[in-house]
Amino acid sequence: MAETKPKILIVEDDLDVADMLNAYFTAQGYEVQTANWGEDAVRVCQNAPQNLVILDIRLPDIDGFEVARRLRHSRRTAGIPIIFLTEKRGRSDRLQGLELGADDYITKPFDVQELRLRVRNALQRAIQGAVINPVTNLLEGEEVEKRLAGCFMLAEWAVLLVELENLEIFRDLYGFVSSDDVLRAVSLMISNAVRDEGSPNDFVGQYDQAEFIIITQPSRWHALRERIRSRLEQALDYFYPLKDRGRTDQAGRLAIRIATATSIDPAMQDIKALKARLAA
Repeated sequence: MAETKPKILIVEDDLDVADMLNAYFTAQGYEVQTANWGEDAVRVCQNAPQNLVILDIRLPDIDGFEVARRLRHSRRTAGIPIIFLTEKRGRSDRLQGLELGADDYITKPFDVQELRLRVRNALQRAIQGAVINPVTNLLEGEEVEKRLAGCFMLAEWAVLLVELENLEIFRDLYGFVSSDDVLRAVSLMISNAVRDEGSPNDFVGQYDQAEFIIITQPSRWHALRERIRSRLEQALDYFYPLKDRGRTDQAGRLAIRIATATSIDPAMQDIKALKARLAA
């Protein structure tokens, strides 16, 4: 029996780009459809649910954000992975896409090989139920949300959020392979720090593309935070090519932000308060 090809819908009003992606992904073994209008994209997905949607933001009728919103609000299409493909590079645009449940966000001009791997990874996550991050091999998605909510069933807890800042700038300069290498190295250093300074039942998960969550004990979080900060700050410069190491202009360079929240704080009454503290 022939293996079913994954179905990809490409929503792109630039006909040259749409035709190029159609030909490329067809040659990669996918079943590809294209739509040049947002309303058409929603209709295609409702009539024949796709395995993945590559979605431009700028469209002639409704924008890509509205397309994603409609897909997420329909039970029939809510679980389709969405990769935004767009010229918009602003942080607010990216956050809006992620808030709508986008699985990835690629900016133009793009490397078609990078897009191919992002498509592959998104499809793998969908098959696995978005449990394991394909780059870091850490639990992510709904499982991390469950672990965070479960903190409030414990007598005491501490949560650290470790954010790798400016990873998008790094990826634009050095490519997706290098940025994935950075994520793998950072996740390993965090896991090793938890092994050395944490407790046996501590949890490490992938919170967002460049954010990691650690759930530990209140007595351990301070030493753990300092160990992670020390290890990562010493390593960040070595992620750059030799010619770019030791630069004094730090704007846009990789950096670390660590936020903490603990059960000791009386303000930590629910998951909403916890997430607000980590985002601050």
